[in-house]
This record gives sequence, C-alpha cells and structure tokens, in this order.
Amino acid sequence: MTTNQTFAITFLARTDRKEKEICSIYARINVNGKRSEFSVVRSIPLEAWNPTKERIDSKYKDFRKSNAYIEQVRAKITNIHRELVLKEESISAIIIKNIFFGRSDNGKTLIELFEYHNISQVNVLSPGTLKNYYTTHKYISKYLREIKKIDDIILAKINYQFITGFESYLRNYVPSDHHRPLSNNGVMKHLERLRKVTTMAIKLEWLEKDPFERFKFSFNKVDRGYLTDKELNTIKTKSFNIPRLQFVKDLFIFSCYTGLSYIDVINLTNENIIMGIDGEYWIQTIRQKTEMVVNIPLLPVALNILNNYKDHPKSIHGDQLFPSLSNQKLNSYLKEVGDICGIQKSLTFHMARHTFATTVTLSNGVPIETVSKVLGHSNLSTTMIYARVLKTKISEDMHKLKDKLNNQKDKINRCS
Repeated sequence: MTTNQTFAITFLARTDRKEKEICSIYARINVNGKRSEFSVVRSIPLEAWNPTKERIDSKYKDFRKSNAYIEQVRAKITNIHRELVLKEESISAIIIKNIFFGRSDNGKTLIELFEYHNISQVNVLSPGTLKNYYTTHKYISKYLREIKKIDDIILAKINYQFITGFESYLRNYVPSDHHRPLSNNGVMKHLERLRKVTTMAIKLEWLEKDPFERFKFSFNKVDRGYLTDKELNTIKTKSFNIPRLQFVKDLFIFSCYTGLSYIDVINLTNENIIMGIDGEYWIQTIRQKTEMVVNIPLLPVALNILNNYKDHPKSIHGDQLFPSLSNQKLNSYLKEVGDICGIQKSLTFHMARHTFATTVTLSNGVPIETVSKVLGHSNLSTTMIYARVLKTKISEDMHKLKDKLNNQKDKINRCS
C-alpha cells in the first residue's frame, strides 16, 4: 500500500435541473485525485446550504437532523479509510464507497474493475494498448453519468441490456473536439475491450456470468491502404532538401522493405543486425505487439538506408539504428511527404507495413507462409488480410498462362 496517499471528504450541493432553487447534498470521497460521490440529503433550498461550513442553516426545517447525518457520514467514511490504512489494504474512492454501503467483494463495481485492470496490466500491455483501455474507461464513465445518471455500477448488474445500451451510446456519441464520430469498427473495439475486462472479472470471481454470452460482434471488412509499385517508386526516388522530411521518407521506405511497425523500427539497435544463414545481413528482433521473434533478410533498399544512418550522431548516442521521433510527428510529416510526391492517399507509417505485405512481397510471388513469418504474425489467418489479388498480378499471371498454352499448342503442332 502507498503511504503518501491523499484523502479528503467534501460535501457539496447539486441543483435540480428543473428547479434551480432546489438542491441535493452529495458526499464526495477523493483518494489520490480520483473521486466517487453519493447523495446524502435530497431536495433542500439552495439558499439553505452553506458551502464554506458544509452545513445546512436554519432556513431548512430539518437542518439539525440533516447536519447530524452529514457528520455521521463524514465520521463513518473517515473510519473506513483509517481501517483500510491500518490493515494495509488497497484504498480507492470506489472501495471506500462500497464499504460504506455494505458491499462485499462480490459487490465490486465496473469502474473499480477498470482501475484494477489498468493498474495490473501496466507491465503486461504496451503503452499504446493500455492507452486504448483508458479511452474505453473514459467512455464507460461518460455512459454511466450521462445515460444511467450514476457514477458507477455493480458488476452483477452488467448484462446484455447494459452492453447494447453502451453500444448505442457509442454509435450516437458526438465528440465536442476535432475528433470524428466513432466508426462501426471503433465501437466494436471498445466493446471488445469491455469484454476482456469482464472476462478478467470472471477469472477473479468478481462476476459469475459472462454478460457478452449472447452478444455478437460485427466488424466491417476494411481494405487496408497500401502503395502501388508506381506510388512506392515515386516516394523512393524523391529527395528532400528539408532534413526532417528526408528522414521520415527514409524511415517509411525502410519499413516498406522490412515490414516492421513504427515501434519496432525505432527500437532497432546494432544487436538486431545479424549475419544470416545465407551470409547476408538480417534483422532479428522481437515484435513489441505480439512478442514474436522475427527474422528479416535485409533487401538492398533497406540496407542502403541503414548504412546512410550508421554514423548519425543521434543514432550513435542512443545506440539505436535510427534517431528517435514520435509516431505522431512522424505521421504528420508523412502527410507533407505524400503531398509533395503527389500521392492522393493519406500516408501513415502503418501503410508501409501493408505495402511490404502487398506490393513488395505477395505481388512478387513470395509465398504467404513466408510473408507471415517475416511480419511476425502468430497465425496465417492474420496474414490473409493482406493477400489481395491485384489487377496487375492477375494480368501478369494470365499472360504467363497464355504463353504456356501457346507453347503447348506449338509443341503439339510440331509433333503432328
């Protein structure tokens, strides 16, 4: 248990939406900046509440009884916190609230579950993946407050109706900032994360029944963006006078010829370059996302880019093959690269991985099993997403077939 926790109890008024002169008094528990609230006294005149003293004055007929109850609540919450400290047990605003209302461990809540998941998985999930769970947690909290009109909900009450209600909320959610509304697949991703969290609750014996048992996920098939051979060559042969754009272009092309994701490229060090069984240089690394070992023969284009950066001061200082650059800035600069090169598609760094799978390897006859190994996929079905049959490849294969049939015809004619 952390000994330097912050803990506070405050009482505040919340006005009625219809009658602004009427309010209810809420107890707010705050532990380490995270809070939980519940109502203590309902429907009193707003003018009767003294926010400085956190008491009700004589303008309310039952002020003595209500003030006594407020102090009893304060004392009980304080005692609960003191007991948890002495027992060196986990402390949070949600836990204190649960104990206040007499909930046992079987009465754990959804927000408490999310907090437990996010803390316990810090060293298990990648920062990017964990960030997605924080976002789902945020949407759950919004849904509870805006639709359910509550701060939290007991896990036992999470059922099919709750899930479909949350799905409907996500589909109709209108962001107040510059972000776009959620797509169908975005909604499904949030529901997938909710399911993983509730599955953890079942394993922890906090939840008895799977609330997703009757729910059917429905993802839309998405054609992953990639560069054609012509588009790839346009970027590859373009030189930039601006160093940051030249670097971003080189990093992008390197990924197009290795299939590595952004984080795996940035994490490359000299130790990842080995001599392969063929006497050529290979990349040997572990994919951060899947922890799969990948072995990638270095194609000439990728090897030339590596050689260009081997003496870069930032690379030498950090023992990395490439200078570090955030994914956000990288993708922002890629948009400039795409505009200058006249590429109509919206360039992202992940498009390089798709380009490697489609244009560089599969379109040139590399077996899908080999591509799967190089990409570091745990199963072949994942690689099948990239197995597009391009029109140019169809044309090329059919021309080969025509030539083969014509040769067979000529051979038959000579024999006859």
